[in-house]
Amino acid sequence: MLRWIALILVVILIGLQLKLWSGSGSMREVDSLRVAVKKQADENARLQQRNQAVGADVLDLKHGDQAVEARARTELGLIKPGEVFYQVVEQPAHAGSAPAAAASAGSP
Repeated sequence: MLRWIALILVVILIGLQLKLWSGSGSMREVDSLRVAVKKQADENARLQQRNQAVGADVLDLKHGDQAVEARARTELGLIKPGEVFYQVVEQPAHAGSAPAAAASAGSP
């Protein structure tokens, strides 16, 4: 009789171990859910920072002419009446060395 009780307890223990390590609610599933929650929390934090930045931009645009002017200048390339626009164009690094090479090749 004692052997049967021990055998039943061993079978129950094996069944519980199988349930713990595989199947619905297993340790593997819990670990994967923890990773997914951490990933989602990181994404939420990133999006919250972006929302705060956009909210600050909206407040600036609603209440300040300077923000509107800055956007018009940078995004649309607009200038105020009476201003003179100067555009500085830098030469690429490889183009600047070509005339020097040609000048030195022509010299005896």
